[in-house]
Amino acid sequence: MAEFQMDDLMFRPGLMKGQRVLITGGGTGLGKVMAEACLMLGAEVYIWGRRGNVIEDAAKELMDAHGGKVVGRACDIRVPEAIHEAMDEIWADGGALTGLVNNAAGNFISRTEDLSARGFDAISNIVFRGSFFVTLDAGKRWLAEGKRASVVSILTTWVWNGGPFTVPSAMSKAGLNVMTQSLAVEWGNRGIRFNAIAPGPFPTEGMSARLNPGGQNRMPEAADPLVPLNRNGEMRELANLAVYLLDPGSAYVNGQTIAIDGGAHLQGGGGFARLAGWGDKEWEEARNAIRATNEKDRAQRTV
Repeated sequence: MAEFQMDDLMFRPGLMKGQRVLITGGGTGLGKVMAEACLMLGAEVYIWGRRGNVIEDAAKELMDAHGGKVVGRACDIRVPEAIHEAMDEIWADGGALTGLVNNAAGNFISRTEDLSARGFDAISNIVFRGSFFVTLDAGKRWLAEGKRASVVSILTTWVWNGGPFTVPSAMSKAGLNVMTQSLAVEWGNRGIRFNAIAPGPFPTEGMSARLNPGGQNRMPEAADPLVPLNRNGEMRELANLAVYLLDPGSAYVNGQTIAIDGGAHLQGGGGFARLAGWGDKEWEEARNAIRATNEKDRAQRTV
């Protein structure tokens, strides 16, 4: 189902006509919301994800709701060769991208002493390495062709104050934050801008399943005492910020990471420090819930 209507967007119709945007992790959650906003404003949109059926269904759903062009493709961004092949297809389908959103991610809560190498790699290979290789593959093409572009990476506020119990994600997102700052300088004089968004509480299915397994310490749907504005974010608010950073109208914004969290990280860090009070029993319940979610996802990928 479509997430919102044109009145939810703060921009004029047709703002992004002629733009071509790739959104990784674009089949669900925040990625799908950003894809919908770009489509509604006239952009051609490409969405990647590991689950081909989910990506294809999302592309069809968005086009059925709004018309336009959305191309969904299964792509495992942990594999540089897969990225290159999928990027070749985009360039062959109409030329250079004008925008890239590094949104693909993975996360789960865990005591750091309980992490395995495989668990660490499951997050860092997507968030850190995958996002870099997507950016690099597109960037080489833009530089070779002398094209202008905007890259937006979806981070978290943990890049400023750490992420206890989500260390692989916090480390990986911090790396993307530094990539944003570094390439904003290195490639800025050749017309490629880099910015990032650090969302606060925007409840999604993936967040609920792995960051609040079994509903423990579940984030309230409407009012949240950990957020000064006393509510969670609305999808349209994040979509509007992403569109602003992608569009040439923000051409003088470069190298910035913008929090959209109602001030939560200023009040209490915005992370999972509160889980320091959990004991072995709570962590075992969380591991079992996360394991069940992962098995469900694997089963869906084989359908």
